[in-house]
Order: sequence, then structure tokens, then C-alpha cells
Amino acid sequence: MVATPDFTASGNMIFGKNSDREPNEAQALLRVPRQEHTAATVSTTFIDVPQVQETNEVLLSKPFHMWGAEMGANEHGVVIGNEAVFTRIPFEKKNLGLTGMDMLRLALERSGTAMQALETITDLVRQYSQDACGGYTDRKFFYHNSFIIADASEAFVLETAGHQWAAIRVKGFRSISNGLTIEGEFDFSSPDLIDFARKQGWLKAGEDFSFRRCYSDRFMTYFSQCRFRQARSMERGTRGRGSLDSGGMMDILRDHGGVERENFDPARSGMKSLSLFASGITAPSQTTGSLVAELRNKKPSTYWFTGTAAPCLSTFKPCFMPGQGLRLENFAQPGPVPDRSLWWRHEMLHRLTLRNYPELSALFVTERDALEEQFRKEETRLISSGEGSAELDRFSERCFEAADTALERWTQSVRQARVSTYGLHPFYRLFRKRIDRAAGLRIG
Repeated sequence: MVATPDFTASGNMIFGKNSDREPNEAQALLRVPRQEHTAATVSTTFIDVPQVQETNEVLLSKPFHMWGAEMGANEHGVVIGNEAVFTRIPFEKKNLGLTGMDMLRLALERSGTAMQALETITDLVRQYSQDACGGYTDRKFFYHNSFIIADASEAFVLETAGHQWAAIRVKGFRSISNGLTIEGEFDFSSPDLIDFARKQGWLKAGEDFSFRRCYSDRFMTYFSQCRFRQARSMERGTRGRGSLDSGGMMDILRDHGGVERENFDPARSGMKSLSLFASGITAPSQTTGSLVAELRNKKPSTYWFTGTAAPCLSTFKPCFMPGQGLRLENFAQPGPVPDRSLWWRHEMLHRLTLRNYPELSALFVTERDALEEQFRKEETRLISSGEGSAELDRFSERCFEAADTALERWTQSVRQARVSTYGLHPFYRLFRKRIDRAAGLRIG
């Protein structure tokens, strides 16, 4: 989601994204500093591409095993998030191309504005195949990609299908999910977008062109339930005209499809919850990381990352650029099984809470909300007073430490609580136990 400056309470661009991935697919937070390169190529997830002389400092939220990222930002205040979309363009499934996450990271490393990032990604779409597996344990999961790209001044929705693409400049509030949304009006496109659809027989004589209608794989798009999630985020977002701020964007990312927390049952939530929970064959993914970014023209931008699954159970922590936090040498990266990384430590709280979501989340979400409110108030004060990058970096470190301390306390409290496990949903209970067993976790 993105809200342009004329829409928000602060007059700043505000971006938000949930990353939905496989339940045991840990999401890493990583800061990569500005670098000069002598190597001719860079190795992405599956293929090598030509390297540039210098790359930007970037903050990434990425599947631990991939080179690319689900979402991130760079030192120039460009932020990008990507979504899987399902189209009529077939795949060879030989992993000879770029993932959408690869393109996102390459664009952040090489671009100084949202427009430059849009041009970088569309050049990559033109030059390279998107024949690259986007799954973790599911090695047959291939998809095309859509993006929201923003800086402090402008934002774009970019949607792709193979080498074809269309992009539209955002005005007000706009959200995307796992389906194409651009119809017949767009600001930029691949040169033969309409002719290609006509040659494939997807656009009949006399019909008006719609990118969504012509290029979508209707079966996969329908079962992703993207229309419901996008409609829900649009409803919540457009309601916030003139009052939407970073806290409001976090609240939308925590939405359970309109169900209040005290009535929410993850076993029955399916694919209609914005804060997504894996519950079975028809809902195999969960939200594994979240980002809210407030982009400012003349003051530092703020990047609020959870670095953990389930934003409704997570704490957003602020990050800034330049900075030292989240660099490889000082921030533990998660692996395939439980370790001492932030993601896996929070995962214990998350999975313990699933035993009885309404009762157990009530033990800590009020304190979580108060802690985040403290972070946001202090962030506002520091930005308003014109504090430099060193003080902002120290503030970020203090927030991560405070959230860590609270996480340990909340996990202990939830662990000790006596509740019924998973209610009366035997298939859900079996599904969750299989996931936990695959990760080597034992949840009582």
C-alpha cells in the first residue's frame, strides 16, 4: 500500500507492506552499506548479471535463503515492495531468470529516485526472463511480479507478465495484492503490450484493452483471494484521507479481514486476513515480515520493520539511513531452523500464541501498543528537532533492545499460560504440528 503526500496527515509519503511466505521461511533484516565494485557481475538468486561500479546503501527484508528482497529501501529514500501475480505467460521452469525480489534489490542498489527504480526494473524485465522459482520448499512455485515503488515525491504501481508490463502513477491511496489491478488506463507500458495480447487472442476485435483482464490467470488469481485483501486494504486506507499516519498504516497491516482480535480464529481465517496465518492447503502462507516507511523530502525518512512474522503480534522498530544497525557483523541472520535470530525468537511467541489467539494475545498486545507509541513519539521528536544520523541510529538501537526485552518477557508469560490448544480444529492442529515438526519446534 502507499499513500501520497496530499493524502496523509503529515504531508509525507507513507508506504506499507506485508510479506507472505511459507511458515518456516525465516525473513532476514539486512543493511548493506554503499559499496564500490570491481567484479564484472553480481550473482543473484539463480543467474549472474552485470554489476555496476557503485551501489547504494540499502535496508532489506528478505527470505533468508535468497539474494533478493521482498521489500526494502535505499539511502535516497526509495522504497519498493513486490507481490506475486499469476498470468497467462507460461514458464519453462529452468531457473534461468530473475525473481521479482532480485529485481527489487537491483533497483534499490542502483536507483536514486522512484522513476529511476521503475526504469531499472522495466529494463530488467525486458532483458531477462522471470523464469525463476519464488518458492522455498515448493520448488514448483513460479510467478510474475507486481511492485509498488515510491520516494518522497511520487509513487508508482508496476505490474508485469513475462516481458510485458504496465505502470501507473499513484494519486491518493492505492494497494495491490496477488493479482493484476491495472485496467485500460496507465501511464507507461512495454511497447507491444496491446499488440501482444491481440496476437495471443486475449483481446478480441472491438474490445477495450484491460491489462488485468487480458493477462491474468483467472484460476490462480481467484484462489489467492487477492481481490478480497486488496478491497479490504483499499477500504481501510481510503477511510484515512487526511488522517493516515505511520501508526494507521501499521494498523491496516494488522487487519484480520474485519474480525476483531478478541474474536479472531487463525484456524478459520483462510486467505482473507491481511495479517495472514497459515491454516492448511487453501491457506499455506503466513505473513513473515512487515514494513511501514514514512518518506520525507528534507528530513530523514523512517523505516519501521518488524523483522518477524505476524504483524498483529509483532513490534515495529524504526531504522534510518545512513546507519550501522542490521549490518551482518552486528545483527544475527536467521537460518532454516530455530536459532537466536530475532525472527526465530519471535516465532516462539507467535506459535505459542496460536494455541489460543484471543486469550494469549491479550496478555501482551496492550503493552506492545504502548511500546510502539513511545517509539513513534520519540521518533517524531527527534525528526522535528533535526537530530543527525548518529543519534537516530542510536535511537533505533535502543528501540530494538527495548523490543527484545519485551519479547522475552511476553514469550515467558504466554508459555506459562494454561489454555486449550487450537480449540476444536483437529485438521488445523495436525497442520500446525507438521509445520512445527519440520522446523524442529515443540509447541505444547
